[in-house]
Amino acid sequence: MKMQVSAIYEALASQHPRSAWARGVVAYAVPMLEDLDPEEELYPKTVEKTLLNGAPSWHDYSWGGCALIYNSDIAERLCSPSELKRSDNGRLRPNAREEWLDTQARACFQATQLVKRIACTHERSAS
Repeated sequence: MKMQVSAIYEALASQHPRSAWARGVVAYAVPMLEDLDPEEELYPKTVEKTLLNGAPSWHDYSWGGCALIYNSDIAERLCSPSELKRSDNGRLRPNAREEWLDTQARACFQATQLVKRIACTHERSAS
């Protein structure tokens, strides 16, 4: 079963995420979908390939400049006010294992999973 981009976009708009991270994940999904034709139909199995837009992985997508490029912008999108303060508005690394672009890649992956879940839910309800 397939779902139109416009319907997925509407489902994302109706999301009410509670955490800063979850709001950031939705904020990454929206522009990925805006780059597509609203009438285009996505299949759950092809969502990731479509949203990667030619990049081989989310790491390459993030590090290649397909999303935000400045640490401060990434931190602002994904962090709560206290986390933003702790990271000095993105000047400090998000954690010991990642750079901000790695964190963004993880958020983009989760955004894709969210879009897949929406498409799969539509697929099950349409059956």
